[in-house]
Amino acid sequence: MNLLHLKYAVEIAETNSMTKAAERLYTAQPNLSRAVKELESTLGIPIFRRTSKGIFPTPQGEEFLSYARMILSQVDEIEHMYQHGGGEPRKFSVCGPHACYIACAFTSFVQHLESPASQEIFYNETSPSRVISNVADADYRLGILRYPSAHDASFKGLLKEKGLSCELLYEFSYVLLTSVKSPLAAKTTVALDDLPPFTEIAHADPFAPTLPLSMGQKNKLDDRVNKHIYVFERGSQMDLLSLNPNTFMWASPVPQRMLDQFGLVQRTCPENDRKYRDMLIFKKSYALTSLDKAFIDELVTVKRELGSKE
Repeated sequence: MNLLHLKYAVEIAETNSMTKAAERLYTAQPNLSRAVKELESTLGIPIFRRTSKGIFPTPQGEEFLSYARMILSQVDEIEHMYQHGGGEPRKFSVCGPHACYIACAFTSFVQHLESPASQEIFYNETSPSRVISNVADADYRLGILRYPSAHDASFKGLLKEKGLSCELLYEFSYVLLTSVKSPLAAKTTVALDDLPPFTEIAHADPFAPTLPLSMGQKNKLDDRVNKHIYVFERGSQMDLLSLNPNTFMWASPVPQRMLDQFGLVQRTCPENDRKYRDMLIFKKSYALTSLDKAFIDELVTVKRELGSKE
């Protein structure tokens, strides 16, 4: 077994055709057929089945190909790290919801990074539909998808259709954020009837337009609040909350360090017991890099600060 044979097998699986795979790899078709036979002989399993519609992996072949893709991805990463005199930039990318605990984890992740000659790091706060498309169809390696826990089966089905893996990061209920100077800060818990005199700060892109309307996510909890300010950018959101005691915002739990930084408090609302899930998503063919794992470690550390047991 060698890397070239693994590459051949993965390309055949991608194209479902010996002829197309040979054209893409600039090699002769008999070379691919011979490589597959050698792999199947070495492993003792049939990797592909031939049909009138093309060549498709067997169940055992699917398992083998998932490992083959991981190995090839890791080899590519090593080559990028050490070839060309280190000139290739080290890359990391993640997109996810507007969440303070994720922002804190990302900040710590960047602070602890070694300084290579060149690196490219992308962090994008966006809507659920964009998170899925960024990971499935664009170049983002990691995504954090937020959705109501009640819709878990529907979203997992969608992710499977898109060829994406998912792992649970965090399950929570929203808390209310407000200024330490707000009258709401004096309360141990907040009731929905307390909120009509105040203005709600909400993210301007809470919907998932590519999903069924019934599954759309919106931060607005109750129709009793008729005053809203919609923002796209975290700095504006935090400034509005900090400097205007008559405002509040629903959010996932926030680390104490960020509450202190902006002069905010968070309060629970017993009536707001709806559960949400933040899921780490990535392509099934993608092997997590050392940078990815370092970021996930920071997420785990911040979750401990929140008292999360997930």
